[in-house]
Order: sequence, then structure tokens, then C-alpha cells
Amino acid sequence: MIFGGSTVPRCDSVRPEGAELVSDESSVWRMGGVPVRLAASQGGHRHVLVLGWCGATASELSCLTDDRLPTDIAWRWPGLYAVAEETPRGVVLHTEPSAALPIYVTVWRRGWVCSSSARRLARLISTGVDTQRIACSVLSPSVPALAGSRTFFTGVKQLAPGSRIELPTNGGSLRCSTRWRPDVIPGPPDRRLRDALSAAVALRVDTAPGLSCDLSGGLDSTTVTVLAASSLSGGQRLDAVTIHPAGNENGADLRYAQLASAAYPDRINHHLLPLTSQHLPYTRISAVPATDEPAPSTLTHSRPTSQLHWMHQHLGSRTHLTGDGGDSVLFQPPAHLSDLIRHRKLLRAVNETLGWARLRHRSVASLLREAAVMARTGRRDALTRVARGFAHPIPRGADRGGVAWFTLLPIPTWAEPAAVKLLADAASEAVDAEDPLPGLDASVRTLVDEIREVARTAAADNEIAATCGIDLYNPFLDPRVMDAVLRTPIDLRPSVHTYKPVLSRAMRHLLPPAVAARTTKGSFNSDHYTGLRANLPDLLSLADGQLAGLGIIAPDRLRRHLREAAAGIPMSLATIEQALSSEAWLRAHSEDRGPAWTDEPARSTHA
Repeated sequence: MIFGGSTVPRCDSVRPEGAELVSDESSVWRMGGVPVRLAASQGGHRHVLVLGWCGATASELSCLTDDRLPTDIAWRWPGLYAVAEETPRGVVLHTEPSAALPIYVTVWRRGWVCSSSARRLARLISTGVDTQRIACSVLSPSVPALAGSRTFFTGVKQLAPGSRIELPTNGGSLRCSTRWRPDVIPGPPDRRLRDALSAAVALRVDTAPGLSCDLSGGLDSTTVTVLAASSLSGGQRLDAVTIHPAGNENGADLRYAQLASAAYPDRINHHLLPLTSQHLPYTRISAVPATDEPAPSTLTHSRPTSQLHWMHQHLGSRTHLTGDGGDSVLFQPPAHLSDLIRHRKLLRAVNETLGWARLRHRSVASLLREAAVMARTGRRDALTRVARGFAHPIPRGADRGGVAWFTLLPIPTWAEPAAVKLLADAASEAVDAEDPLPGLDASVRTLVDEIREVARTAAADNEIAATCGIDLYNPFLDPRVMDAVLRTPIDLRPSVHTYKPVLSRAMRHLLPPAVAARTTKGSFNSDHYTGLRANLPDLLSLADGQLAGLGIIAPDRLRRHLREAAAGIPMSLATIEQALSSEAWLRAHSEDRGPAWTDEPARSTHA
């Protein structure tokens, strides 16, 4: 979903080659089939455009005639969209709060140019990659706060999610005000979640062509599938796809998927897609296409792209729904234990710590100590400790998990000292940055960071899906779904050791009882070691690449770690996998920097 616009004078207005203007009076352009709707227009003085999938009715949009749009304009309705106001003074953008539709800006010819694609803006200003941002992604992916507004390209910034941002015509400083804040509202979240998720799914069912769904057998994908099947008009059937190891149709995930499809025999066509050795993790990761940033699916690239191509060719899929994002939205983070202590709910804190300790094989006493420390520590103080931690890197094998604002991974021995210095610089910048959401409970604030990180990176997976001819959509990352869950009062939040009870309660009327009661999910983690061994020669060749040229990794030491991991020596693969994903992304970007820009006159498509 690629669109953009600018505040530069009309005579200097630019767009990527292949893009089309949405109106003769507007600088807004789009590529592909991005839905664009004109919400309001006052002569040639003010235009309000809704960019993306939005569930507002025509009459609701026609009411947006006031100079000041509603505070919740970017998440008032189901869907994933941004709102742009064009006036003689500049452009005002309203961003949705989940970051599933990130908007980026850069300065060009004394004005601002914005786009939903950071990579295309980088091509406009002929900029290179941001080494500090890449170092943070590779060596400290568990602390998304380090990124701030940085993108993977120097001179291109991400606009704050859930905000109103003024882009002055003269290229002056951005004026940003936070609009979304997940303050508590009374009542349990079950009904709010059911309504928001149902509306998000129904919007795509009603408007998107060639619909299909993932049906992994897990709670999230099954929920999306049954909601989509229930939303279909009479006589229509939904194509649901379950992947499974070739030759094994007895796995738990497949059994749960079959239970779900059997509950809707007149609405679901269930397709099984076997996985072979050609779909192992790490296979052909250098073939990943160029995206705005390293995509989460890079390491498993052969698996999802094979599935997408198969669905497009054999099922006619053009829109595919997944349950991705459900884990981030629905699981309660360990920081919840510190909130219980801070709110003096001590008995519940002890009981939930007992459950979490059993699940994680941790000491109850140590977890309670960590929760008590976190309850007395603010987010800024925690970032200060992160900055100090990079000055004294964590020993390899040290466990810094548990209850904390931020979980630091051990700095690998193959990281160059200059890269660690970049992490310290990023942490110092994060300490000095003003928190746009002060005063929230720690669990809510950490969830905001996590959801936004997952949602923004999922946009890169959506770019990959688009190269297969499919529009990928994750309803759990709909802003209204996120909003529904995060506003839950502390007394009604689930415990840290329970498995998505809010979703189970909300969807019990639609899910087969065995699926609603499921408390585990399948895993392909063992495949990663098999794939690592099978693809080791190709992975070793990635070590001598652009990350080494940027001074982030020492290739000889990384190759040694890869060989050790392939030999089965126990170690965390987190940073290794981040390095491999980033190297594959850097190579893809260097080979395809995106379309050039043009200022040639173009015919508009009239929103």
C-alpha cells in the first residue's frame, strides 16, 4: 500500500515513476490499488483524503467538513488508513496508532515529501543506509525504543504513530501532537475485542477480492478464519490453507485446523500444503526482494513465498488474512507483575508470579525482586541503565530476561566495538527523547512499543506478499483491536501465565470448544537448526558482506559462530538471525533501489 505527497509548490511536485495523482488539485499520489477517498473539499483551499482501507460510510465521511477533524479520525473506523489534509499552509497528516501503516518523511527542495515507503523517499534524496539503525536492529532488536523516529535510511524519518503532524509548506519544523493514548476505560475487554476484530475482518471480506486465510490451527489464525467464514454472503466459501510437514498429517496443529474447518463445512474449503526440504528456514534468503526494512519472514523466505505463489496460482487468492500480531496484542508481558506491585495488589502479584515461575522455570523470589525494582523504576531511568549496559556489554550466556522495562541480549563476540558504540549513542538519544505516552502502566507502555515494532516490520512482509500478487492483511494489528485490548483496567487484565483468555472468551460462540480451550501452539523452531546445517555454505558467504563493510560485524568471528550453531552447540540464534536478515536485506536494496522519481505531468485518478 504505497502512497505519498508533498508540501513543495505544485510546479515542483514529484512522484515515483508509475505513480498516479489522486486528483488534479492534489499532490497526493498512489501506486497500485490503494483505496483513496475524498472526505471533504472546500473549493481549492482544503482537501481531506482518506488513504487506505477504511470502514467509514459515505455519509460519515461527508460530515467531515470542520476545519478541525475529530481527535480519533485515524482509528475511528475499522481498517488501516491515514488521513491527509491539504491546505495552502501545508499538509496535516493523521497517523494511525498501531504503526501497521507507517508514514515517512524527508526534506526536499525546501519542502516536505511524505510516503508510506521509506525506500522510495531514500531514492528521491539519493541517500544511503543508516548504520546506527542497522546496528540497533542487529545487536539489540529487543529494545525498539532505541530506533526512535529513525528509519533504515539516512535523512528519512518515521512520523509518530497515533499523532497529528503538520508539515509546513516552507519545510519548517514538523509540529507533532499525540492524539491516541490508551487510557483505561471501564469494563472487560472481551466485547470490545470481539467487535473490533469482527469489524476488521468483515471490512476485508466485504471489499477485498480473492479472499483466503491462514488456518494454522492456532487460536489467532483460527479466529480470523471463522470470523471471515461467518462474514461471507450466502453460498460463498472461504479458502483456508494449513501448512504441515510433508508425510505427516497427524500433528496437533493440523488436527485443530481440521476441527475448525469441520465446524463450518458449508463455508470453508480447507487446503493442505505440505512442506519439504525446499522450504527449510535459511533457504534462498538472498532471493528476498527489496523492502523498506528487513522483513520478519526473511529467514523463512522460501516457506511463505511458496505458499503465496501457490495460493495465487491455484486458488486465485488476491487478499490473504493471517493471525500474525495476535501474540503481541493478546499476551500479558512480565511487566504486569510490577504494575500489580505498584498498585498494591500484592496477593495477586504473588499468585501470578508463582504461575509465571513455574512456566519459565524461574525462582519466585528473584522474579518478585525484579518486579519490585521495576515498580520503582521509570522508563527513562531504565533507558539510562540500557545506555550504561552498552558501555559494559553483557557477558555471553548471561540471562537478563524476567521482569524489566527492556530485555538486553548479550552482545555477541562477532560485534565490532564501533557497532556497540552506536548502540550506546542510540540509547543516549532515547534517554533525551520525550516520551509521547507518559504515565501509562509499565505493561501497557511496553506493549505499545512491542505492538508497534511488530506492526511496522509486518509492513515489510506485506511488501514481499505484494510481489506475489497478494495483499496481506493482519486483522489483529488493526488499530481498533489494539485500542480495545490496551484500555483494559488492571483488575481485568489477564495474568502473565495464561494463554489468551480474553480471545477465548470473546470468540467462544464461534470457535469449536477444543480450539477455544487450546493452551499451546505448534512450533517450527527445530527446523531452524536443520535449515542452518543444510544452508551453511550460503550463510557463510553472507558474512563477508555489507555489514562487515559498515563496521558492524567481524566476518571471521561470525562464520565461527555459524559453524558452531550448525554443529549443535547451544546458543541463542537471535542476533545471528538478525545479522543474516539484515545482510540479505542490504544486498536486495543495493540491487534494487526502487523506481526513480519524476515531475512530469500525469493524469489523475480522481479520488
